[in-house]
Amino acid sequence: MASPSVSFVRGRTPVALIAGPTASGKSALAVALAQMAGDAVVVNADASQVYANLALLSARPSEEEMQGVPHRLFGHIDGAEAHNAARWSDEARGVISHAHAAGKVPVLVGGTGLYLRTLLYGIAPVPEIDPQVREAVRALPVAEAHVALRKADPEAAQRLNPADTTRVARALEVVRATGRTLADWQQASEGGIADDIALAPLILLPPRDWLRERCDRRLVQMFEQGAIEEVEALLAHDLDPDLPVMRAIGVPQIAAYLRGDLTRAEALEAAQAATRQYAKRQFTWFRHQPPADWPRHEESLNNDSINDFAIKLRDKLLTG
Repeated sequence: MASPSVSFVRGRTPVALIAGPTASGKSALAVALAQMAGDAVVVNADASQVYANLALLSARPSEEEMQGVPHRLFGHIDGAEAHNAARWSDEARGVISHAHAAGKVPVLVGGTGLYLRTLLYGIAPVPEIDPQVREAVRALPVAEAHVALRKADPEAAQRLNPADTTRVARALEVVRATGRTLADWQQASEGGIADDIALAPLILLPPRDWLRERCDRRLVQMFEQGAIEEVEALLAHDLDPDLPVMRAIGVPQIAAYLRGDLTRAEALEAAQAATRQYAKRQFTWFRHQPPADWPRHEESLNNDSINDFAIKLRDKLLTG
């Protein structure tokens, strides 16, 4: 039974946040909370679930799973577009503002840490990088780029994995183009909403064995329910292979199967392995990166615990 609508707390508007790795049970908990909170809307914070082309492979909630609760920012972007954290943050701020104006409670749910961090704490105002600087940096082998970064930004070089091509290149191009380190720019982040809302967060960090088994079983179901046909339809658009939608987990593996480079079983196994690795990275990020006072739930969810946590989050929203 739904409770009365949640009122605003000490002048700050309430926002619930349910985060964690893929397959941890976030979507079901978000719907349960939305139903208990009364007038609520679930807001997607997952980078893959924004794409209209990836209903199955992104595990986007079905109409049945939404249970009549309004869902926003799910499947609203065509895969031909390259979505990013800054754009999503702008969209999410608009949805949250509109929900509050209508007396509704936004329930953020997702596993893309960068999206959530950008929305809550803002984005570094790094200017556009000179194309010549970017081209020169991106042309370097990652080992050379890391050596150069050790000279230009020793702290970043120590923090980053020397084999992380994307992050090493980003840190190096920023310091070369602007004369300031990326960390320095991040200290000047702007546009976050954390100080303007009453946040009720929960991070799901279930046992790794349970999570791995859930990931594997879900990929089997995806393959059986049309994931191969979903990728076949996506490939028919002949999109740039560097677009995020083309690099989403499951797409490269199924594409290889459709080309004849892998058997169906090999594609499934490869997609399962990629999903497990992704879940492991998410698990590590959500364990260490969010504020220490954000509650972490380290047990698997079932119907009873989903109900219990929905009640606790609802009460947190009521009391601030």
